[in-house]
Amino acid sequence: MNSINIKEEIRSLIEKENDSHVLEVVKNLLTKSKLDPILKEKLASRALKAERDIDDGNVFTREELEEKLDKSLGL
Repeated sequence: MNSINIKEEIRSLIEKENDSHVLEVVKNLLTKSKLDPILKEKLASRALKAERDIDDGNVFTREELEEKLDKSLGL
């Protein structure tokens, strides 16, 4: 994916987003020049993946998450 496509995808996601907290996080991520560029890219990539997962319904209910956590902890 080239930078033009990424920018278009980010613009589209921002336009759809109504949660001011999420928008503030994205704004801070993009304006913090002190962040390591690799870290900045990694965080942005994770945020976009999370948004796609939510849009696609790839989420756990609280009960599913608790069950998965209990299994991983051997409870």
